[in-house]
Amino acid sequence: MNETRWVNPHQPQPLYAATILCYIEAVFLLLNLAVVTFLGLFAVVGMAAGGFGIANEKKWGYTLAVIAAVIQALLYLIIGFGALTNIFVIMSLIFAVALVALLLHPMSRDYQRIWFR
Repeated sequence: MNETRWVNPHQPQPLYAATILCYIEAVFLLLNLAVVTFLGLFAVVGMAAGGFGIANEKKWGYTLAVIAAVIQALLYLIIGFGALTNIFVIMSLIFAVALVALLLHPMSRDYQRIWFR
């Protein structure tokens, strides 16, 4: 039986939270104007596909989510650098950095290294 899932509550808490945050960030990036660039579009697709891959314990999903999260954080830094007084840019940057931190947390990396296929 091929069981695919959107979230996996049996994963460590940082990885589980990162999966949910990937989906949320993909939706907010899609609604944001950052999608007009190729990197913005890659970040949206990478977040959604990466979250799905992490939930199904795939190495490609974890790698894609990390790359997309770093690109997203860099986009907010580059695009929003002049507008750091804007609360939307500051909150988006905080969530982007939090996602990178959750994905690169030692517990997430160890679980991914041992259990993902």
